[in-house]
Amino acid sequence: MSRVWLLPALAVVGAIAFVLAVALGPVSVPLVDTALVLVGAEPSDPRWTVVIGSVRLSRAITAALVGAALGVAGLLMQTLFRNPLADPYVLGVSSGASLGMAVFLATTTAAAFGATFGSGLVGAGRLGAVAAAAIGATAVMALVLTLARWARSAVTLLIVGVMIGAVTSAMISLVLVWTDPRIAQQFFVWGLGSVDATTRDDLPVFATAIALGLGLSVLLVKSLNALLLGDGYARSMGVDVGRVRIGASVSAGLLAGTVTAFCGPIAFIGIAIPHLARLAIGTSDHRVLLPATALVGAITALACSIVSHPPGSETVIPLNVVTSLAGAPVVIVVLLRSRRLAAGAVV
Repeated sequence: MSRVWLLPALAVVGAIAFVLAVALGPVSVPLVDTALVLVGAEPSDPRWTVVIGSVRLSRAITAALVGAALGVAGLLMQTLFRNPLADPYVLGVSSGASLGMAVFLATTTAAAFGATFGSGLVGAGRLGAVAAAAIGATAVMALVLTLARWARSAVTLLIVGVMIGAVTSAMISLVLVWTDPRIAQQFFVWGLGSVDATTRDDLPVFATAIALGLGLSVLLVKSLNALLLGDGYARSMGVDVGRVRIGASVSAGLLAGTVTAFCGPIAFIGIAIPHLARLAIGTSDHRVLLPATALVGAITALACSIVSHPPGSETVIPLNVVTSLAGAPVVIVVLLRSRRLAAGAVV
């Protein structure tokens, strides 16, 4: 398929996935009625308006934004580190966001939580949680970028990232020791990942933060293309490499931190989606790859959301279970096919 038509085709697939995510669930809504509700018309049964408006629509929008955000964050990190296995989860950035969230919860006085983790965080509480998670994610990202200067190979950098993630996880456990046991228990459940907790009132904050992160990444497209050929080439083209690294770090930190604050640390989407997008479009040109990654990420996250809420069943499968089952095979293929990792190439 021509690349001219690829992005519109992905957009159409994304729209279909969105409609299915809204229609399917414990109680399935007819597709025609789903489409009517989405365009603001009256469905055949007024109950469908309530079902879609109260739960399904917010969940689908959240899933699409999560997939786009984590996919782009993973792409930014893979380009920065020139490492096919870099992503917010593997390199400890998601753990940094979780640590920021844990510290915020342990120190906040608004600790009135409902059945869903974070349901008590509204208004300034939500903004504080997003800011804390973004700061934690960006701080870990900056640390990994600094240590990358001394890493001799991609494998070394991955191990360093895993170690940073382990230390950060230990710090989270230490923070939770002195917090309310109820919050600690719900923090564990939150760590399984979910797109269900984001309400209609949360979406403006959530969507705005994601839009800012994605917008910043779009501004870096030309510079990211130059970085593909190395820092020396980028500098020869007049690219301020240091500024690009800072900008990409802030963008990836904001995207990963926002998603983590609202939905928990979600694994494998950030690492797998950029590879699927490259496979689909057949190029590493970020002018095409970045929007393709956002679309493929949204489609994948919507599909995972559908699987996590099996139609006709009240069972809810943790989102990380679904993303791990879908993403792990992609990572295995990347590991087996990556000559640079096999050779321990210099990063």
